[in-house]
Amino acid sequence: MQPTTVTDLPALLGGNAVAGVDRPLLTYCDDATGERTELSAAELGGLAAQTAGLLRQDCGLDTGSRVAVLLPPHWQTAAVLLGAWSIGAAVSFRPWATAGLAPVGVGENDPLDVLFVSRKRMDSWLEQVPEARHRYVLGLAPGGAPLDAVPDGYRDFVADAGRHPAHLPAYGGIGSADAASPDGTTYRQWGGLAQGVADQLGLRAGDKLLVDVAKHEQPVMWLLTPLAAGASVVLCANLDRANLDARIAAEGITRVI
Repeated sequence: MQPTTVTDLPALLGGNAVAGVDRPLLTYCDDATGERTELSAAELGGLAAQTAGLLRQDCGLDTGSRVAVLLPPHWQTAAVLLGAWSIGAAVSFRPWATAGLAPVGVGENDPLDVLFVSRKRMDSWLEQVPEARHRYVLGLAPGGAPLDAVPDGYRDFVADAGRHPAHLPAYGGIGSADAASPDGTTYRQWGGLAQGVADQLGLRAGDKLLVDVAKHEQPVMWLLTPLAAGASVVLCANLDRANLDARIAAEGITRVI
């Protein structure tokens, strides 16, 4: 069965379908480590489907379940977000400062079904990390390698998700009027915000957007906006601005933020 997570989400957002599941959709580059990971829509859809299988089968989640994604912009973060949304979960993420965007945070009394957090942020936030029935940690290592050691009370996302098939079974209909976040914000509303950002950027189908992840951690900017516009995205961590022009030329970038 062909993965449908990535190609269906733009329709829920009221945007364009992703054209060509085999073309590069998301590229992640880290200028500090030299990592470069390129995913087509089909590959990202497969990873998202594995996340969906983890949430459905291992965690027993259903439409409306509460999921917190406390991860930086990354190709694995994209898979986690898309997988959670594909089962109709209400997804929270940290309200990182991005001017003009409505924050969606995790309240201290919010009951969470599942938490995804990076090892680095878990170590730095300590007691600020919310409780949840199921907690997964991600090392975000190059190549998606599993953790050498898993902290007490957590499970290794990479190891557990990798046991699920890379295709998305039929889970029932999710509509554009359904809530995509715990505050009731719908897919359509997030799509309207994402499309508004795309319009401000002049982003159109077929464009390639380069995002400095240190400046734009909000998923609306680096994930939903490109998907709603039918564009692809290059996420750059530890961006070396001295080589920015060369990267723009090499990647075929049409917009930079």
